[in-house]
Amino acid sequence: MFSSRKRLNNAYKNAKIIDFDDDSKFILFSDCHRGDNSFADDFANNRNIYFHALKHYYAEGFQYCELGDGDELWENLSFESLLNAHKNVYMLMKLFHKDGKLHMIWGNHDMVYRDPNYVKKHLSSYFDPKTGKDEELFGDITYHEGIVLKHCMTGKELFLTHGHQADWWNFLFWKWSRFMVRILWKPLNVMGIADPTSPAKNYKELIKVERRTKKWIIENNNLLTITGHTHRPRFPEPGDIAFFNDGSCVHPRSITGIEIENGSISLIKWQIATKDDGTLQIVRVLLEGPKRLIDYKTSS
Repeated sequence: MFSSRKRLNNAYKNAKIIDFDDDSKFILFSDCHRGDNSFADDFANNRNIYFHALKHYYAEGFQYCELGDGDELWENLSFESLLNAHKNVYMLMKLFHKDGKLHMIWGNHDMVYRDPNYVKKHLSSYFDPKTGKDEELFGDITYHEGIVLKHCMTGKELFLTHGHQADWWNFLFWKWSRFMVRILWKPLNVMGIADPTSPAKNYKELIKVERRTKKWIIENNNLLTITGHTHRPRFPEPGDIAFFNDGSCVHPRSITGIEIENGSISLIKWQIATKDDGTLQIVRVLLEGPKRLIDYKTSS
């Protein structure tokens, strides 16, 4: 437990602070695992749902926080293959960034982004075959291990991080895990065999990761904490341990996320629904909330 505590402390201590108020609007997604559109690309199944949802949030003036594992850089060697596969998504994210509304956290599957030089080399620009030259993508973007949303009026803090800090194997041995995924699990994944090192696929690991995170939250006066990593959505009631999880964007046929708006927090899902005339539409479903952030009391 000591190392989990130390890693989470470190992420919190070095977090980027974003001030917000009751007029601020945030959408939190994580674990998109954007891939190369091959059979092993879990994101490809939901990319139309994700793109539609993100377009809605951009039009409504939301800020976008991505809580890690946005890009699948264990199975895929280069960011370029992801950009080519899902260019419309990255162009939409670029609009958020241009407006100063894109806040990125790295996870274990995109841990290479903790190196600013890697980010600058691969994400600042891209070659556009139409113009025949390099065009700006995310320019000067910085990835963080943690973000703290701090309410201007109440001083209430919301700590956002990927959550793999409580998963020692995927934090310390991520390079070994990446090697195993590339060489062994990617081909098996195509055949439907899951990677046992992933807490999203291994229930015992998931419970351990959640238990360690909850322990850290209790030790830090019930600090409201939002993670991803396990792909399991969590939305506690006020009075419980303030441990939230936004789920993932690779659920079968749906994506889940967390909205923060009007000083309240909600767990939402976007999915495809059938209309009476047989046509399909993408709809937003409220799963939990909204609950007022102020009702999640810190313990003294």
